[in-house]
Amino acid sequence: MKSSKQRIEQSKQHLSALGKIDARTQFGGYSLAVEKVVFAVVAQGELYLRACEQLKPYIAEETTAPLVFVKRGMPVTLRYYRVDEDLWHDVPRLLALSRSSLLQAREQQLAKKSCVRLKDLPNMGARMEMLLREVGINSVKTLREEGAKRCWLKLKAANQHLGLNILFALQGAISGHHLAVLPPEVKKELRDWFNHTVNHLKYGKN
Repeated sequence: MKSSKQRIEQSKQHLSALGKIDARTQFGGYSLAVEKVVFAVVAQGELYLRACEQLKPYIAEETTAPLVFVKRGMPVTLRYYRVDEDLWHDVPRLLALSRSSLLQAREQQLAKKSCVRLKDLPNMGARMEMLLREVGINSVKTLREEGAKRCWLKLKAANQHLGLNILFALQGAISGHHLAVLPPEVKKELRDWFNHTVNHLKYGKN
């Protein structure tokens, strides 16, 4: 029986056509990913492919076992299925099934990203999501298209007491940063814009 590290190297050799495969610890073993998309797991010296439509006939004909790991003393079954020795010797089929697992995992990852709500972004929350929706910012896509400054102006028109931190929060939500760790140059540019804009709104200055 191969060790997990030997199986990882074997997987990288056989599946190199998928792209650069990265391995990191996960599920008590190692996940295998291409461009951060996990398509397989190596555990106890065995390779397990992520479930996909194309894998179903192989699962049925081989009655292959799913991956089970123990979490807090309880067994957890994952939708990853063991590659047996016959499939290791059929490299074209192994590669085809692995590619299908990767493609479906990538599609699911993209679908999940497209379903992200405003409240799920950094610095946001249910209340901020509600305020944004009230001014016509209904989605993450719209927030990014409008930009932090325009969104802030729309919020300011409906909420006169809006401050600089909300502008930082909006920019962080767009760039994926907590407002406290926005780059200093970004904060300075936003602060200068904020001060100029507030003075203009208050005093009508250009």
